Amino acid sequence: MCGIVGLFIKDLALEPELGRLTAGMLETMTDRGPDSAGFAVYGAGKDGQTKFTLRGGSAEAIEETAEKIKSAFPGAGAMLHDTHAVISLPAAYNTRLDRWLADESPDTEIVGRGARMEIFKEVGLPADVASRFGLATMRGTHAIGHTRMATESAVTTDGAHPYSTGQDQCLVHNGSLSNHNNLRRSLRLEGIPFETENDTEVAAGYLTWRMQEGLSLGDALEVGLNDLDGFYTFVVGTENGFGVLRDGIACKPAVMAETAQYVAFGSEYRVLADLPGIGQARIWEPEPATVYFWER
Repeated sequence: MCGIVGLFIKDLALEPELGRLTAGMLETMTDRGPDSAGFAVYGAGKDGQTKFTLRGGSAEAIEETAEKIKSAFPGAGAMLHDTHAVISLPAAYNTRLDRWLADESPDTEIVGRGARMEIFKEVGLPADVASRFGLATMRGTHAIGHTRMATESAVTTDGAHPYSTGQDQCLVHNGSLSNHNNLRRSLRLEGIPFETENDTEVAAGYLTWRMQEGLSLGDALEVGLNDLDGFYTFVVGTENGFGVLRDGIACKPAVMAETAQYVAFGSEYRVLADLPGIGQARIWEPEPATVYFWER
């Protein structure tokens, strides 16, 4: 049992409130996942720049790594967030950073990369994780979050969601996939890398592969109904989009709300209670095997 939240802003005036609203939604899901928590925020980006979210073993370790990166890569910027750092690099350095980390800081993990996406996750209660990384102060167009009760793997930061296997793409998941080991082997042959044995990372990798093949997020989710076996609810983010999918049986709880200002998702109705204008929102439970997708 895990908790999922998501918020997609339609009204530009609400963008400064994205982090605060998402933090409140995430904390509401504490009893569905007290083991670890994480979130992705799609904020501002700069032309020709890529953001890399890095995770180190400690705040001191990631600070040291960030300083070394700034020395090694002229023009690099760094924003420190506890055990994570968001490194901004000219696009020409994208592949060089991977090689540099492998040689100079092999214990540092890239948890996400893209023009606008930043990912943060750690072991601990959702409110504590949100506070450590300053979620309430973040602004942007959309965010997704997850509170975890471990089922398929141990209680570690590596097992925390969201998972990202492509540029500006990430996924959170409530449920379990029964064919993730076979899919992982097949996707590795297609060039999709994996860092963990978690089934959610396989779902993220599958969608990345499908979109690399030319499908939109909505179409990738649609064909995934035939290839992803198990019980699941997915919430997925891309640079400009936000998608939701439940399996054909839909035994994992899910509820959505939409107003002129936003689209919101939660594992339970109470997640939506404190959102602005919720009394006038259209509220519904997503249908089984049906793709819901919004894009800016």
